[in-house]
Amino acid sequence: MGTVKKIPMRMCVGCGEMKPKKEMIRVLKISDDGFIIDKTGKKNGRGAYICSSEDCLLKAIKNHGLERSFKMKISDEVYENLKSCFEDE
Repeated sequence: MGTVKKIPMRMCVGCGEMKPKKEMIRVLKISDDGFIIDKTGKKNGRGAYICSSEDCLLKAIKNHGLERSFKMKISDEVYENLKSCFEDE
């Protein structure tokens, strides 16, 4: 018999749905109040996940999902970087 591999699930800060980690975009808080988009999902730091749909990003902006997750104010620059990430796809 083969073993069943566990799929890590994460909650979207926009819609609140649980989805597989690989299907989501990770926003990572780095030192000095900086934020980056972690495409590998393996960098060190505090992360929050957003579904890979632009609707979820808009919901996260509206309901301050990233701000709640990181417990701090998020600059507009971070949201602009996320929006450009969706436009690239």
